[in-house]
Amino acid sequence: MSSHYESSYRQPLILGNKSYHDITEDIARPIEGKANKNWYIAFYISLVAMLWGFGCIFYTVGTGIGVWGLSKNIGWAWDITNFVWWVGIGHAGTLISAVLLLFRQKWRMAINRSAEAMTIFAVFQAGLFPIIHMGRPWNGYWVLPIPNQFGSLWVNFNSPLLWDVFAISTYLSVSLVFWWTGLLPDFATIRDRAVKPFQKKIYSLLAFGWSGRAKDWQRFEEVSLVLAGLATPLVLSVHTIVSFDFATSINPGWHSTIFPPYFVAGAIFSGFAMVQTLLGVMRKVTNLEAYITRLHVEYMNIVIILTGGIVAVAYATEFFIAWYTGSPYENYTYLSFGAEAGAYGWAFWSLLICNIFTPQLLWIKKIRRSFVWSFIISIVINIGMWFERFDIIAIVLSKGQLPSTWWRFEPTFVDVGIFIGTIGFFGVLFLLYARTFPVIPTAEVKTILKSSGENFKKLRDENNEH
Repeated sequence: MSSHYESSYRQPLILGNKSYHDITEDIARPIEGKANKNWYIAFYISLVAMLWGFGCIFYTVGTGIGVWGLSKNIGWAWDITNFVWWVGIGHAGTLISAVLLLFRQKWRMAINRSAEAMTIFAVFQAGLFPIIHMGRPWNGYWVLPIPNQFGSLWVNFNSPLLWDVFAISTYLSVSLVFWWTGLLPDFATIRDRAVKPFQKKIYSLLAFGWSGRAKDWQRFEEVSLVLAGLATPLVLSVHTIVSFDFATSINPGWHSTIFPPYFVAGAIFSGFAMVQTLLGVMRKVTNLEAYITRLHVEYMNIVIILTGGIVAVAYATEFFIAWYTGSPYENYTYLSFGAEAGAYGWAFWSLLICNIFTPQLLWIKKIRRSFVWSFIISIVINIGMWFERFDIIAIVLSKGQLPSTWWRFEPTFVDVGIFIGTIGFFGVLFLLYARTFPVIPTAEVKTILKSSGENFKKLRDENNEH
């Protein structure tokens, strides 16, 4: 009797007196009903930020990238910072969902859909930066190994920047299929409930003919496992390749063998923090407090503590190596005594405070289980991870091996505007997704109702059925 029921000591993952019908109604309500006030507030703020960013992008394309605060030394500062930051956030989403699926974790049900959507939308933002930085975005297809008007002009296959193109596009494709596969049963549910003919038509197309037969479910399970198995190593390889943008160079502070695992750990760290931020917003704009509970928040914070510890060890290693080499050039790397007291000292300390010291608050159970504290700490961590990428680029490039090449990077309003615009664009996409797609997998949540639902746990406690 008790073999597949959870221990009564473990808190429920679904709150309230929910039935199977209630779950369908709750998850379909944000799509079928009207948006609440919180959704409109978040949407308009995101929309204003997005429009501001698009204005800065059009200004850049029309005027040239001289409107950024670049120099001959620091040739791609703020933008590669944002590129790596967005890629890191994006890479964690599918990994979170895939790994938790492979390990059969029940608490995955509330967070996996948002994590996968976060991946798709974050990779969109990351892809904007290399295209804008080309200066001639209309020639963006030159990065692809296809015949062009120059005959035999081929891409440089030895460049890690080109490896990025292949790795990220492959990852985006697999993530998109993984996300869409999980959505099929829910699209079919919305299709069957739809009253308006147009809505019924759209969701029929999105559901790809899902009928709910046993054969459909069998294939669904098999494909989900295969895609999860594919996505997991792919995530590790992709962020490793992103780290090669730096690690294959000869700059002190960049040519580091620790970069690949360190970038992967940092990506998972920032990705879990971003999922935590998004779920904080999601609970309020879709009224799904019964399905995104304190237990979900606590489990995610435990992973943040773990990955934050790995990142802290990587920082300590980098700092030690910079000192141990005895090279004066290594003293101007992004984690060194020179960086600590130099012109970018404020960015150095921001990195340490946000990424090492702040996550330690999560050891306190009251903070770890608090929605508000978790939301604030997750934002602080993502600010810290942005500073990490900024420090790697700006501090290392600002001090070359000749004092005559030293330069301090300062962003212009266009740099800042484009970055804020991508955050707004991400918010707009995510909020529209919350209104058109089921944000929690209905069928999967129903499978854990009798083992993890609050009402069923109470019934078993009353009847002593342990």
